[in-house]
Amino acid sequence: MARNALRLGVRELAAEAGVSFTTISRFETGKSGLQHSSAEAIREALEKMGVQFLRNGDVAGGPGIAMTKGEVRQE
Repeated sequence: MARNALRLGVRELAAEAGVSFTTISRFETGKSGLQHSSAEAIREALEKMGVQFLRNGDVAGGPGIAMTKGEVRQE
């Protein structure tokens, strides 16, 4: 969701985060999880590009979206 909001390709995010594009692709398609170090690198790269990750009850510092507790639709 964050990658799409920034209109980044998988390879672009991978380069920014210093991970392989297959790491991101496999995670996004549910084929594998992420190692903690990869997840942190991706999070840090997205935050540098302006993404703000919110915990329950946090308020965003700018425009964006947030997910509710409702069911997430899978296509």
